[in-house]
Amino acid sequence: MRLNDVVKRTLLAGLALALLATACAGETAGTDLPGTSRIDGSTTSTAPGQTTLPGQSYAGTDPAPEFPEGLDWLNTADPIAFADLEGKVVLLDFWTYGCINCIHIIPDLKRLEEEFVDELVVIGVHSAKFANEGETDNIRDVVLRYEVEHPVVNDRDFEIWRTWGANAWPTTALVDPAGNVVGGFSGEGVYDVTAPVIRSLISEFDQSGVLDRTPIAFAREADGRPDTVLSYPGKVFVPPGGETLYVADSGHHRIVAADPETGEVTAVYGRGRPGYADGPALEAMFDSPQGMALSPDGDFLYVADTTNHTIRSIELATGEVATILGTGTLGWPPTGGLADEVSINSPWALEERDGLLYIAMAGHHQIWVMDLAAGTARPLVGNARESTLNGPLADAELAQPSGLAFDGDGLLYFADSESSAIRSAEVLTDGVTDIVVGSDDNLFDFGDVDGVGTEARLQHPLGLAYADDGFLYVADTYNSKIKRIDPATGSVETYLGGEQGWQDGSEARFSEPGGVAARGERLYVADTNNHAIRIVDLSTDTTSTLVLKGIEEFAPPPDTADFFGEVVELAASVNPRAGYVTLNIELPPDHKVNEQAPSSAEFSATGGVADFGTGSSVSLTGTTFPVTIPVEFIEGTGTVTADVTVIYCHKNAESLCFIQQLRFVVDLMVSPPISSDTISLNYQIVLPDL
Repeated sequence: MRLNDVVKRTLLAGLALALLATACAGETAGTDLPGTSRIDGSTTSTAPGQTTLPGQSYAGTDPAPEFPEGLDWLNTADPIAFADLEGKVVLLDFWTYGCINCIHIIPDLKRLEEEFVDELVVIGVHSAKFANEGETDNIRDVVLRYEVEHPVVNDRDFEIWRTWGANAWPTTALVDPAGNVVGGFSGEGVYDVTAPVIRSLISEFDQSGVLDRTPIAFAREADGRPDTVLSYPGKVFVPPGGETLYVADSGHHRIVAADPETGEVTAVYGRGRPGYADGPALEAMFDSPQGMALSPDGDFLYVADTTNHTIRSIELATGEVATILGTGTLGWPPTGGLADEVSINSPWALEERDGLLYIAMAGHHQIWVMDLAAGTARPLVGNARESTLNGPLADAELAQPSGLAFDGDGLLYFADSESSAIRSAEVLTDGVTDIVVGSDDNLFDFGDVDGVGTEARLQHPLGLAYADDGFLYVADTYNSKIKRIDPATGSVETYLGGEQGWQDGSEARFSEPGGVAARGERLYVADTNNHAIRIVDLSTDTTSTLVLKGIEEFAPPPDTADFFGEVVELAASVNPRAGYVTLNIELPPDHKVNEQAPSSAEFSATGGVADFGTGSSVSLTGTTFPVTIPVEFIEGTGTVTADVTVIYCHKNAESLCFIQQLRFVVDLMVSPPISSDTISLNYQIVLPDL
């Protein structure tokens, strides 16, 4: 079977991939890459790199064009050339980070990297659709958010895109170990298409002695970066009454509940690493959760578990997590049915009304509805084609809906992110969709323009909230602004924000905010790239940053394998008498221990070698190091363990916190001849050059 036939078979396996190949498609920039699927499912057959039957050579014949000089690279210390990759199979992934289909193939790429760890190198070629996506710092944030570990080059001017003839996002291409083009295609399903070809190339070039299995280690963007209390929070939710603030801590794959006034964390749901598991609060697992809603009786919190393609429920009285919709696999075509049999596609936002759960199904380009009592779900708005067409609900064409908000009369507004528009749907009357703000012409008409209706421009908005003041607030994500729409007039204005960054007060600044929630005179903002929750006082138009307190209390227990901090192992010898443990954490320059969020140290010992008395738990909140802890050393051998949590911040930005979790494990001998009576626990926190 030729590679072209593999691609064709994959495309014709169902309507799914044929449509997905068009999703996020932009301007054609050159001819198709060899073996690349076109929108109609056909493939090229006469270009360099055409492949042959199994058992014969998959090798290409034309050298891969070299990367241009002067481009920004991520996840690598130096620019990469194909000459550096001789002997490796290379997969190029042409993507743009706002495109849901590009995000869908990240798991496929990780699976390939794990399976062919010594033979394959993946290189992401980021060719931006939106202006904001072309900024290297913003790409870096997405690389960190989605835990991408392979090198990524910023192809902001489409130089590599044009050279390779890519014409849609995502497009993938293969290069053999001799540096020649094999082929490629557009769309999802990357693993199924490329894995057989990679296996064949490995076998062929291994036999010829060209394959090089020498491991390549790249300098990752994540290396040495401090952990933050929150990681890329995507959405916020405050139920009626406003007693609890729920945060989708998307980068930490969990839901955090906190007091919206004090920031005291009251519960955490999720183990803190990506996965899919139901069960008790700290044993359950999510994968990049986003939107939330409350059940009609207030007993359950519903969560759009985006990358697991499910809707999860959290029983608030017990913390038990369950799945109420979806099979855990990406679904296509979009077909309704019983909730435990339906496969859904990247749910992003939720709204509950009258026992019905409305779901912004970003991957299907639709809005779905789930009947919570009947346990059924179905598409409600959109025909699954990605476009801007308005009309009857079932015939409308949406573009990656990512935010939902009902007004007081039951009109559903949605943030149509890929068309950079806010639209409405008459879901209670089976009516029509309509444009509210932004262009309804095409998917590339975006910008940052206040105005009325279709004269205004947004850039990839992700969040919506309808407030008591009658305004619709928009997280205009790629413009790093909060905008305000008057639904009565269709006018939109910049409410807060300007240049991307962080600043509280009357001239607030944000960094790609992804979610908003309104309660009374407060607007809560998930300030995604700032790893923070912001609070806007709608009566004074001023912004503050919420400091979360006590989240470390919900970490996995010390005796589990899920400790996420750094373990420091030491050996020490002391005399059996009253002594001390000296804890010295050296903070980065111009940083201090936060005076609001609780830092702490917990000491324990095995073998009866140390007695901390009432000093086994030490508060480090607002402290300066070193700190000395008294202890009674007792003759024998054993282990002293210190679990340390330090929440620190820059002296000029006390609301933006980093968190350092350490476990010191000291192999201790207590014996009379030894003169020392002190254990020294030293650690230096070094921040990378950002």
